[in-house]
Amino acid sequence: MKLSHLSETLIGSEIVKLGGEIKEKIRQGEKIYNFTVGDFDPSIFPIPAQLQQEIIDAYRNHFTNYPAAEGNLDLREAVAAFIKEREQIHYSHAEILIAAGGRPLIYSLFRAIVDKGDKVVYAVPSWNNNHYAHFVGAEHVLVEATPENNFMPTVEQLRPVIKGATLLALCSPQNPTGTTFSEKELTAICDMVLEENAGRGENEKKLYVMYDQMYWHLTYGDIRHHNPVSLRPAMQQYTIFIDAISKVFAATGVRVGWAMGPKTVIDKMKAILSHIGGWAPMAEQKAVAKFLYNKEAIDQYLTDFKAALEARLRGIYNGLSDLKKEGFAVDAIAPQAAIYLTIKFDLKGKKTADGTVLEKQSDVTAYLLSAAKLAVVPFYAFGAEKTSPWYRLSVGTCKVEEIPAMISQLRNALAQLS
Repeated sequence: MKLSHLSETLIGSEIVKLGGEIKEKIRQGEKIYNFTVGDFDPSIFPIPAQLQQEIIDAYRNHFTNYPAAEGNLDLREAVAAFIKEREQIHYSHAEILIAAGGRPLIYSLFRAIVDKGDKVVYAVPSWNNNHYAHFVGAEHVLVEATPENNFMPTVEQLRPVIKGATLLALCSPQNPTGTTFSEKELTAICDMVLEENAGRGENEKKLYVMYDQMYWHLTYGDIRHHNPVSLRPAMQQYTIFIDAISKVFAATGVRVGWAMGPKTVIDKMKAILSHIGGWAPMAEQKAVAKFLYNKEAIDQYLTDFKAALEARLRGIYNGLSDLKKEGFAVDAIAPQAAIYLTIKFDLKGKKTADGTVLEKQSDVTAYLLSAAKLAVVPFYAFGAEKTSPWYRLSVGTCKVEEIPAMISQLRNALAQLS
């Protein structure tokens, strides 16, 4: 049966597919160290207690009807106050749109800005830009980020391809890499965008920047988050932020996100969502509207949450660094932010104990799962080449006490290769 061109050509989420396969193995009794899906185990990382109570109270108070299409006014005002306090950037409630997490907002942004055949520029590896560009029939303009730059795109890479583009999709901290833009690099990219727009005619489309900062609270050590509008205030008319409670409060299933940007764009995104739905539930909106003013509870939660995440990221990074020192073909980038560690298994061409050659990177992935019981997501799931030896490791379901055993099992699996 012939269906639409989109449905015939769209690829489902490789990450969700892989995560489902791993969960089935675990359900059948296998011991798997599952570092695939960018989610949280609520028994390890529960949402803030105060937020949970606000949600319960909202349902008890019968907030179960439709929310406003653009998001409830009290929540948009709370987001504006929260962002002003935490990032020192100013948005009115009319420049904020609420939805059920980041995905509906990203989809509506692509729909609002990009026409079929328009150029969308994004780096790989990155989360889902390839699929959203496919949704709207855009021309994909890929920039291959490199480990030398912590897999973040540089202005030197972007400048040659930005001419005539409609959308530049950026993310920092980056999913899947857990790395961030430096102030210098992001400033240079902003200057490039402003220069490009200054050169466009009055009737030409402008170049907009989607700035996904879903993980911006979760930075470690000396790493600091930077955003385009703080660095270059003139970027406010060209930048659309994507943000949410999903990662910062381990609330992936609570489904409250927001976009901030020029009112003309936000209004068009709102109109698109008014037909699709994708609204955050009324009770959760009421709860988040109250919780975002609870500075003491938020600060305490973030202190504990970040410490727990960093302990896991650094524990695994240190373990992989030890394996590298022992001569195994592994590597990792020191953790900077988010819940992800960028790791490398350069094992293609090696033989297993039974003489099987790991001919493709997919063979390496399968071997890690079967011999080390280690489940991680290859970078090809984020648009990189299928030959890439790099992987995303997510610690949202990691029990810190299991890290030594995981590293030991990985060491044994690597030692069997020749």
